[in-house]
Amino acid sequence: MKILYVNWVDYLDPEQRGGGVSLYQRNLMQALRGRNGVEAVFLASGTSYDPLRRAPRWEPMRHGPMDDRGRRFDLVNSGVLAPGHASFGQSAQLRHPATEAVFEDFLRRTGPYDVVHFNNLEGLPVDVLALRAALPGTRFVLSLHNYYPFCPQVNFWQDEARNCTEDEAGRRCVTCLPQRWPAAQVRAAHGLGYRLKVAGVSPLGRVYRESFRLAFGVARRLARLRKGLRRRRTEAGAVAPGVQAEGAGFVARRAAMVARINAHCDVVLCVSERVRQIALREGVRADRAVTLPIGTVAAEGFAAAPARGPILRADGTLALAYLGYMRRDKGFYFLLEALEALPDAVLGRLHLLVAARRGEAAVMARLAALAPRLAGFRHQDGYGHADLDGLLADVGLGLVPVMWEDNLPQVAIELHARRVPVLCSDLGGARELGRSPAFVFRAGDAADFAARIGAILSGAVGAEAYWRDAVVPETMGPHLDRLLALYRG
Repeated sequence: MKILYVNWVDYLDPEQRGGGVSLYQRNLMQALRGRNGVEAVFLASGTSYDPLRRAPRWEPMRHGPMDDRGRRFDLVNSGVLAPGHASFGQSAQLRHPATEAVFEDFLRRTGPYDVVHFNNLEGLPVDVLALRAALPGTRFVLSLHNYYPFCPQVNFWQDEARNCTEDEAGRRCVTCLPQRWPAAQVRAAHGLGYRLKVAGVSPLGRVYRESFRLAFGVARRLARLRKGLRRRRTEAGAVAPGVQAEGAGFVARRAAMVARINAHCDVVLCVSERVRQIALREGVRADRAVTLPIGTVAAEGFAAAPARGPILRADGTLALAYLGYMRRDKGFYFLLEALEALPDAVLGRLHLLVAARRGEAAVMARLAALAPRLAGFRHQDGYGHADLDGLLADVGLGLVPVMWEDNLPQVAIELHARRVPVLCSDLGGARELGRSPAFVFRAGDAADFAARIGAILSGAVGAEAYWRDAVVPETMGPHLDRLLALYRG
């Protein structure tokens, strides 16, 4: 079996773009090495641009680590800029004949493939799916790691401030992004990055960073000005004809994406049941949508991990951990507000670990003000996967307070796999790990969060309530068995 995996960014990208999807792709490529009769190839598209040769083309990967160079390829100069917000609202997301032709040429010259698995459609026109009709021996598989086909912002995260439940016939999409960069500027940035990396300049070094700072400082200010002008067009409830027409374009985009997926994808993999519910709501065919949570290397330690015993410490205190990013969509700002609102008697029984890169000064000041009210506080400025066992050694409860329909947060899996119960919001797929209502609160509801914390502190809710119906996280081996079975149809 020969499989082609597609994503907008290289899974060995030194800048570690792509988050959990790139980690999953790395794990897949590694796990497939040991499978007899299976060959895996990878194609990135949407971030490599060559200002010296502008026509779309494909080539073996010329930048990044030397590992896997024989099976990593790059679609250069795609008509669809990636990630999704870089080509926000552009018609090329649906159709770009030159890019489609290059993708077809890649399939024919490096194939034939038994399976083409799109871990994202970002970076390619969705019309590449129509190639399925000319490849009767090839199955097309799409994973929904985010909501790109339905939401141009990708995550149903409206105005970078709230979970999107109503787009007002696409009108809210028009001003959804805080700043929309002109395509020429994004392409120029990608082009500069591509040329520097091909020349051997590390994207993690000072030369690379300074090149971008000088080239695009002015462009950033212009983009913010442009965003302000666009927002004023829709202030005070006014719906200008131009905004209404542009909004209709976003509705048409979603309909076209879903139509192509239904027509040409053999399987649509949903990484949680909540993702499947959303996919069905948006029109994906029920007979194509399959719930398949990702496999993880982290899950390998679950069976051997010792039981942690009670959530509460012997002195009646509770150790909480928040891991990830100090971002509004991840729920960090909500968590800060919810903790600040708790009575001192409750806070005095809580130890808090925050493992996340430092936020802006105002956020750090609020954490500093909260610390004396807590039984204990520790901030670690970011973390690596190798740090997790030590960080979580004495933690009783993990916090995943996401404010958007986070498909299946990697951090929730990391906590769960180490037998740390997860208290999460009711958005996204994290609640499907523990499957206990006692460990789920309404997203953004500080009173409901406080009630869940109170129930645990009182002893009314303990670890047994979390683990009674909890799922066993899947390691890469069994996950790959299920995935290959789906590939075979």
